[in-house]
Amino acid sequence: MSESQPPETASVPLSVKFDDSKVCATYANFCRITGTPEELIIDFGLNPQPIGVPTVPITVTNRIVTNFYTAKRMLLALQTAIARHEQTFGTLEIDLQKRVKQ
Repeated sequence: MSESQPPETASVPLSVKFDDSKVCATYANFCRITGTPEELIIDFGLNPQPIGVPTVPITVTNRIVTNFYTAKRMLLALQTAIARHEQTFGTLEIDLQKRVKQ
């Protein structure tokens, strides 16, 4: 008996259905990650002063609480998306000083 998946499940593509009719899209240029041994807490917000140290409080507008398994799957999905973007449009430089000099 083979240890691989049976042929009927190996070739069937996954089709996950979802309802995004209640999605509320927001923009964030700030992210803070905290957590516990069981969960990650990811806060998103808008930093009105993205250069330098903010002098006004950053308003957190969205919070996602998730487990580490889901967080790791999210990490892998984000890495894949960023790699595809960089293949198409070039490297994303996250060091502001290097970006300004270009």
